[in-house]
Amino acid sequence: MTDQSSRRGAVELGTVLMIAAFAVIGGFIYWLSAQAAAERELEIVEAETAEMMVDEYADAVPVGASDIMLDASPYLGQLIRLEPQTVLSLVGQQGFMLDFPTGPFLVSLSDELIAENLGITPEDVVRVTGRITAMTPEVAAGWQEAGRLNEGERLVAEFAVHFLAAEDVEVSTAAPAASDGGA
Repeated sequence: MTDQSSRRGAVELGTVLMIAAFAVIGGFIYWLSAQAAAERELEIVEAETAEMMVDEYADAVPVGASDIMLDASPYLGQLIRLEPQTVLSLVGQQGFMLDFPTGPFLVSLSDELIAENLGITPEDVVRVTGRITAMTPEVAAGWQEAGRLNEGERLVAEFAVHFLAAEDVEVSTAAPAASDGGA
């Protein structure tokens, strides 16, 4: 008969390794379920945030460039959402000009949007939500005193009769809507 005593340690080691393998697999499955739960929570938070943002500007009136390029006064004080438009140029740190068929249209950024540093550059396509506001020399002077405009930029801003005081700006990949050139 052969001596089996030398195999006794190998059998015991195999049992220990099998139990360790099950423990590792169990730990891995537990970790995966925790990751999945965290991801589900993140998706819920993102969905709620997106829903809140949609609701925040739900009462904004959709407006095209042709509606405000010649006379924005009918929309004075109203919250509007402007169809996507191309940025013509920047106006200091205060805002930018949109490229309308009849000429540039001024958009002023809120303090919150300036702090966000949106990184808007000429030729970007943006969708702006905000209120149409009448331009006064005092408004432009205030922007200059805050250090957001220099003298030349202040003169450019004062040239505008109305401007769009932006509350939300989305940089879009969509091409700007075709404008009929005004009516």
